[in-house]
Amino acid sequence: MRILAGALGDCVHVAGVTHFLALAQAMGHETRFTGPATDAETWAEMAREFQPDVIGVSYRLTPENAQRMLADFWDVMQAAGLGDRTFVFGGTPPVAAVAREMGIFEAIFDGSEAPTAVIRYLRGEGDAATGAAMPPQTAVERIRWKAPYPLLRHHFGIPARTIEPTVEGITRIAESEVLDVISLGPDQDAQEHFFHPDLQSPSRAGAGGVPIRSAFDLERLYAASRRGNYPLVRSYSGTSDLVRYAELLTETIANAWCATSLFWFNAMDGRGPLSLEASIRDHQALMAWHGEHGIPVEGNEPYHWGMRDAPDVISVAASYLYAHSARVHGVRDYITPYMFESPPLLSNRMDLAKALAQIRVAEAVFLRGQCFDDAAFADTALAEAANSGFRTPASRESPRRIWRQTRTGLLSYPVDRARARAHLAESVYGQMALRPHIVHVVGYCEADHAATADEVIESAVMAQQVIDTALAGQPDMTQDPLVQERAQELVNEARVLIAAIYQLGEGASDDPLAHPPTLVRAVKVGLLDSPQLQRNPFARGAIRTRALDGAVVAVDEAGHPLSERDRIRSLGL
Repeated sequence: MRILAGALGDCVHVAGVTHFLALAQAMGHETRFTGPATDAETWAEMAREFQPDVIGVSYRLTPENAQRMLADFWDVMQAAGLGDRTFVFGGTPPVAAVAREMGIFEAIFDGSEAPTAVIRYLRGEGDAATGAAMPPQTAVERIRWKAPYPLLRHHFGIPARTIEPTVEGITRIAESEVLDVISLGPDQDAQEHFFHPDLQSPSRAGAGGVPIRSAFDLERLYAASRRGNYPLVRSYSGTSDLVRYAELLTETIANAWCATSLFWFNAMDGRGPLSLEASIRDHQALMAWHGEHGIPVEGNEPYHWGMRDAPDVISVAASYLYAHSARVHGVRDYITPYMFESPPLLSNRMDLAKALAQIRVAEAVFLRGQCFDDAAFADTALAEAANSGFRTPASRESPRRIWRQTRTGLLSYPVDRARARAHLAESVYGQMALRPHIVHVVGYCEADHAATADEVIESAVMAQQVIDTALAGQPDMTQDPLVQERAQELVNEARVLIAAIYQLGEGASDDPLAHPPTLVRAVKVGLLDSPQLQRNPFARGAIRTRALDGAVVAVDEAGHPLSERDRIRSLGL
């Protein structure tokens, strides 16, 4: 399709026009720009020469001037025999109202529409203003459909005695069209005792989330999302009966993807009844079930170590271990989460460096199956390492794909609302350096309370504004020499730790790095450790950490940094 667009008459504001044309060009359309302040006669001359299918007109001055300018423009177009073309308009809401009254424009954009409205129009999908066409209803298809924008996701679940406030909130969020994915946050009894009502307690209803107690509850929550932009729905995984719970979520809410762990959501962290070894086995079985059913899997393992003040190198090693298990157990679409500001002591530079190191090790092992002792840890160009699924024709894709998801650290938010809003914006801007496919928005209010529907919507709108700014031309912060140096240092240190874990299970398994007893032992002896695991029956809990130059590192009793070789020697291994 050929598209001619520019600013009309005396209007010199062209940012919106150029953005529109850039999107059109990215989607394969042939475009031409008239420039700012283009008179009607020049429009007609350029249109006769270019022969566009669509003519896009922008005007952002006063409505009174717009009425005269648009009337003159239309007279000239008709006189030139161009009135049969498709016309679209972009401007401020008052000017858009004038354009709407003329009845000559197929689509009108005034900035109040959903962020994907222009994309939908350029793809010929439904009504640009109302979004009448239902967007794709699987995660991978929706990622591709929305590119170059990332999907926006937010947790939602009102802690209450019933599900009614959550049903009402999901309805409002879906109608606002600001989110692509609503992640249900069930309460503790739903996660742990859904299939065991005898173990549930009425006094715990709503503790930590929405009190889901039946398949019908899940179906009602899903039905509330069937409006607006039809967001995908997903939920926390259970902490017992994991595969059975996964089957339920698939049947009731078409669970967009599953989030699993290896070492968490069990008796070690008090969030489930399973022992550490049983939990690892069940989570691996959960990976396998979703791999068999073609459902993406998110590995939230690495950031749980960071949230517990573990050194950065352990988070990087955990990224490798989880990606290895995901590959071994048949996951095809792996959603890799990168939680920034976890722990909050990280500087922006060291935060980004840790994420780059995680990317290098996780994507090397998951996409290429490379082991810790070969070229897997070579520096990988960020532009091609993510497998960029939406830029690769489906017929030529790798059978395994990685989709990057970033989020703000929950523990990093200030309680003060103004500061928290600023933190949300700055965090999302930093995350965009990783070119994520999904941005997990964390409501700015989370340091005080679980987000209401209005706060979810407000937080998503803020994040989208930041994303728009970044996509318009963000400097490449990953090329900072200090970031690159720290990222490679973490990769090298992670090699030492992963090798030690491998040696711990050598002889006991053909694949020690996915062997539950070996992984349990790695925690027990302190290879994988965190200061918050003190006096934990499953862990050593002896590691000391501190923030040094913005990085979180292991230290000795005197507070001096320890290399991984020295730390492992201190464990007597």
